[in-house]
Amino acid sequence: MGQDLGARSFSREDRQRFRDKVQRCLEALARMLAQDRFAQDRQRMGLEIELNLVDQHFRPAMANAEVLDRIADPAFQTELGQYNIEINVRPRPLAGDEAVELEEELRQALGDAEARAVDTGARLAAIGILPTLRTEHFDPHWLSVGSRFDLLNKEIFSSRGEEILLHLKGSPLPGRDSETLRSYADSILPESACTSVQLHLQVRPEDFADHWNAAQCLSGVQVAIAANSPFLLGKALWHETRIPLFQQATDTRPDELKNQGVRPRVWFGERWINSIFDLFEENARYFPGLLPETDEEDPLEALNIGRTPKLAELRLHNGTVWRWNRPVYDVVDGQPHLRVENRVLPAGPTVADIMANAAFFYGAQRALVDQERPLWSQMSFHAAEENLYAGARNGMDAQLYWPGVGWTPPHELVLRKLLPMAHEGLSRLGVSGAVSDRYLGIIEQRCLTRQTGANWQRQTVSAWEDAGYGRQEALTRMLEEYLEHMREGKPVHAWPVRNH
Repeated sequence: MGQDLGARSFSREDRQRFRDKVQRCLEALARMLAQDRFAQDRQRMGLEIELNLVDQHFRPAMANAEVLDRIADPAFQTELGQYNIEINVRPRPLAGDEAVELEEELRQALGDAEARAVDTGARLAAIGILPTLRTEHFDPHWLSVGSRFDLLNKEIFSSRGEEILLHLKGSPLPGRDSETLRSYADSILPESACTSVQLHLQVRPEDFADHWNAAQCLSGVQVAIAANSPFLLGKALWHETRIPLFQQATDTRPDELKNQGVRPRVWFGERWINSIFDLFEENARYFPGLLPETDEEDPLEALNIGRTPKLAELRLHNGTVWRWNRPVYDVVDGQPHLRVENRVLPAGPTVADIMANAAFFYGAQRALVDQERPLWSQMSFHAAEENLYAGARNGMDAQLYWPGVGWTPPHELVLRKLLPMAHEGLSRLGVSGAVSDRYLGIIEQRCLTRQTGANWQRQTVSAWEDAGYGRQEALTRMLEEYLEHMREGKPVHAWPVRNH
C-alpha cells in the first residue's frame, strides 16, 4: 500500500485481469519456494512507527504535507490522515547491541523531525489513538493528498455501499459506568486514528510458518501489556481500542455479508499454517481485489529468464488484507526475501517502551519457535484469537489462555513464563545480555506496576475529572502531560499518576 496509484476508476476487465495476475504471481511464488530462491541472510529486524501531529492546543494538526517538506528525510512518509506521518527504520541484524543503536537512532530522528516541524506549529505524538480527535476530523477532505488514499476510500465505500458504523462498548473507568460509542463515518478516516508500531522480521522460507504461528500465539499478550489506545471520540473504550476500530473502519461488508460469515479484511486468520504460501493463497481465494492495478511484468516469464519477479499484484493485494500478522514478500537489490510483519502494537508511549515491546516479541517468538513441541499444537487457533480481543479489551485486567497454565492475567503469564523465555530467545538470536536486560527489564517493571500507557491515560483522565474538569478538557490536559513524559523519555511504568 506504500505505492502510489494512478487517479482512475476500475473496470470489470481490470478486475478480471488483476485476478488472473494474482494467480500467476501465486504460481511464481510456489516455484520460488520449491526451488529455494530466497535470501538466507541472518535474521534481520525492521520497524515502522506511525505518528500523530498536534497543534498548540493539542488538537490534530492537519499539516503532514508541510511537516514532511520541512523534515525532508525519506525515512518519513505520509499516512492516511493529514495529521499522520510515519517513520520507516532501515533493516538491521538483531544480534549484538543493534537494538540500543536503533533506540538512539530513533530518538535522534524523532527529535530532529520535531525541531524542523516546529515552524509549522505541529508537534509529534506517539500514541495509539489521539484522544483529542472529534468526528469532524473524519471528514473526507482531511484525507492525505494522494490518489491512492482517495482510491482506497472510494473502493471500500463502493464495496460496502453504506456509511461505516463505529460501535463499541468500553471497559469502564474506575468507579464509573461503562461507556458506549455509536458513531457513523462517511470516509475511512477513522482508520487514520489507529497509529501503530509494525515490527518486521526477515526469516527463511522453511522457518516462516513457525514464526507466524508463534506471532499469532503472542498477539494477545503483546496487546495486553502494551495497550495505549483507551479513548476515542471522547469515550473511554477498550484499553487497545485500535484493534476493533481498525476492523470497523476498513470493513467492506454490509451487515448482510457479515451475517453470512464473509471474512473481514482486517483479519486474525482462521488456522495455523504450514507455509507462507497458505496466507497468500487465502488472500487470493477469499478477498476480491480492492485496488486492481496491474503491472506489465509477467512473473512466470521473469522466472523463466532467471530474473526475480516483483509479484506486484500479489503484493498490492496483500497490502489490502490487513492481517494482524502479515506475510511480506519483498525484493532488495534483486534478492527476494520473506518477512513476518507484526501489526498489533500501538505507537508509544516512548522510544524505550517501543524497543522493549520489540525485544519482548522477538525473544519470545524465537523461544516458541525453538520449542520441541510447538505451542500451537497445544492450543486452538480460536483461543489465540480470543486472547487478542481479551487483551485489547481489558489490558492488564484480561484473562488469557495459555497451554500448561490455563487462564491467567497477562502480567503473571509474562513474569512467570514468557520473560524467561524471551531472555533465552534473545540469547539464541545473539543479542547481548546488556541489551536483553535493559529492554526486558522495562517489560518486567511494567508488569510489576501493571502500568501500561492505557492505564496511565485512564487514571490521569479520571483524576482530572475528579478535580471538576469535563471530559474534553480532561483529555486535553492528559495529552499535554503525556507529551511531556514522552519527550522526557522515561518508560511508561515510571510515569507518575496525578492525584486530586
